[in-house]
Amino acid sequence: MTLELFVAVATTKSIAQAASAENIAASAISKRISDFEAQVGTPLFYRQQKGVELTPAGEEMLRHAKDLQRLLDRIDDHMSDFAQGLRGTVRISANTSAITQFLPEDLALFVEEHPDMRIDLAEQTSHEIVAAVRDGIADIGIFSGMIPDPELDVYTYRRDTLMVLTPKDHPLGTDGPVAFSEFSTHDLVGLQKGSSLQAFIEKKAAEQELELRTRVEVLSFDGVRRMVEAGLGIAILPLGAVEPYLTASNLKMAPVAEDWAQRTLKVAVRDKDALARPIQSLMAHLTTEFSES
Repeated sequence: MTLELFVAVATTKSIAQAASAENIAASAISKRISDFEAQVGTPLFYRQQKGVELTPAGEEMLRHAKDLQRLLDRIDDHMSDFAQGLRGTVRISANTSAITQFLPEDLALFVEEHPDMRIDLAEQTSHEIVAAVRDGIADIGIFSGMIPDPELDVYTYRRDTLMVLTPKDHPLGTDGPVAFSEFSTHDLVGLQKGSSLQAFIEKKAAEQELELRTRVEVLSFDGVRRMVEAGLGIAILPLGAVEPYLTASNLKMAPVAEDWAQRTLKVAVRDKDALARPIQSLMAHLTTEFSES
């Protein structure tokens, strides 16, 4: 505040005019300036009958004061951007289905609109994602709707469809949708333990008293596609993890003839009422339910 008063006096060359502009008594400004001069150890103004003039030290102080004011203005602008959700870092944990199908385009559009935002993205299994959000390791989690509702604020992110993936010369799927009971009679390529999709498929097999003939287990959707194309088995994957790769591959797909083939991906935060603005901005971008809640 004292520095602002100094600049006002230096600019108007009048304590009375500065007092009027700053809405403060002239005597109060005069004392603040005198105290300021005592603090810096040298006079900053020549007192004259019709006003004041800067001393050489005052000229130097004015240059520094204006530099400092510009810096403070920039800091204020930047902090305002953080407060409005235009800057900051958001930590996201997401499962393979979300990363493979939807997140790249969603995040690219968000970053294009918010170029000063930073996204830290980690790929994890759905159970790991829920734990990361609950423990504060991730700000936002995107996971399978097959996971029982955790004690988090949860919203719908996207919906997808499970498809049967086979080599082009495989007879399965030629006549349309594939029953799960028929799918289970073939050698299969599956995802390794920890995958919510694999756990879901195994659960459905148990419910129908079917025994899965899993021949190969891999870590990623890409690994599943490559193993299927090599003829080591058939698989079930989400539509978005299959369709873009059909043209340039020896693969084909067919719908799974089960109601449960329609899936939901969920997005969650620990406490929507305690979110920083950058996280709020991204959540509103990812799901309309967040803005409506």
